[in-house]
Amino acid sequence: MKLGQFAVKAVAASGAVFLMAGMSLAGEIKGKVNVQGLKSAENIAVYLDAIPGKTFDAPTARPVMDQTKMTFSPHVMVVQVGTTVEFLNSDPVGHNVYWPSISGNKKLAHNLGTWPKGDKKAFQFTDVGVASLLCNVHPEMNGYIVVAPTPYFAVTDKSGNYEIKNVPPGKYTLKTWSEEGKVTTQEVEVGAGTATADLTVKK
Repeated sequence: MKLGQFAVKAVAASGAVFLMAGMSLAGEIKGKVNVQGLKSAENIAVYLDAIPGKTFDAPTARPVMDQTKMTFSPHVMVVQVGTTVEFLNSDPVGHNVYWPSISGNKKLAHNLGTWPKGDKKAFQFTDVGVASLLCNVHPEMNGYIVVAPTPYFAVTDKSGNYEIKNVPPGKYTLKTWSEEGKVTTQEVEVGAGTATADLTVKK
């Protein structure tokens, strides 16, 4: 092997080691959301609020919000701002998808129209906030898409537990959103291990 080739491979190897070391420093946030006056601790969005001076590229993955058995599934979906969501109709009847606002801003209202079983439509969410999903064919249906400013988020399970993985070390503001409760914020510091942050959401 020539000396030049050896040097290039050595640099590449050292770069890979550095990258892996950086990834190994990432931590996670685990905790439980307790509720007061709410029917359930399930389906509460937990995410890191905007990080000053930090922006994130729009993700390439397209999560699917389904309409199946006359419900939006999942009931609550959290996505990073810039994400394109696919809206699928899996029911044997026509469905519509629209939202009257995003976090009360009616200028961001949108109606995707109505389409039959098996079809889907896409929409890119470029504004942070909450879109309340409705179907004008079936008014009993509703769901939510929470558009978060960072890629670090989770949705609580039936017990109120949540887990946010691959969070770089640092100090952040943890934020919640729920269908019934008030917004809750809490400071959290993440290291290379697991940070625990329990929150309480009140009605």
